[in-house]
Amino acid sequence: MPVFEGLPLSRIHLVSGPAQVEFANRALADARFIGFDTESKPTFTKDAVQDGPHVVQFATREHAFIVQVDSTTPIDFLRSVIESSKFVKVGFGLTSDRGLLLRKLGIRLSSSVDLAHAVRKLGYRQAVGVKAAVAIVLGRRMGKSKSTSTSNWALPKLRPNQLLYAANDAYAALAVFDAMGAPYTPQNAEEPDPG
Repeated sequence: MPVFEGLPLSRIHLVSGPAQVEFANRALADARFIGFDTESKPTFTKDAVQDGPHVVQFATREHAFIVQVDSTTPIDFLRSVIESSKFVKVGFGLTSDRGLLLRKLGIRLSSSVDLAHAVRKLGYRQAVGVKAAVAIVLGRRMGKSKSTSTSNWALPKLRPNQLLYAANDAYAALAVFDAMGAPYTPQNAEEPDPG
């Protein structure tokens, strides 16, 4: 199976200061659908508290934007994208992302499509993640390193392999969504619980 070609590092942008926020806002302005995901530092014991997300990522067809959740996080930028009904956030396993974002940042995920459900409608019994969906829908092999997925996402400076992994999770979701014919209607959009 051919390899899934994700975005290169040159098109992956860390969003922290005003200049990066301005660039991200310009790049997202014309998008209706954006790839979306979060990453959290893994917990390895059952009583450990999950305090993620530590990274939030968005992707268009041309760029990916990585936001580290720390004391310098541009919260207004995150809120303007995540809570906006203008942008439909497309990803996998969004239920867990929704809860983490609300608990840690007080941000409600609005207007989203969980592709795990859309791909499942193709006849799969189990929920399908991004790697399997890329194989099923795009006929491509997506490399996802276990060591990167379980790495420390709370590091002050993310490594290049972490940036690629995070960005291309969001980018691949958008690619699958596009290849499926953008399975979105306002009726199947997942909205936050009102309470």
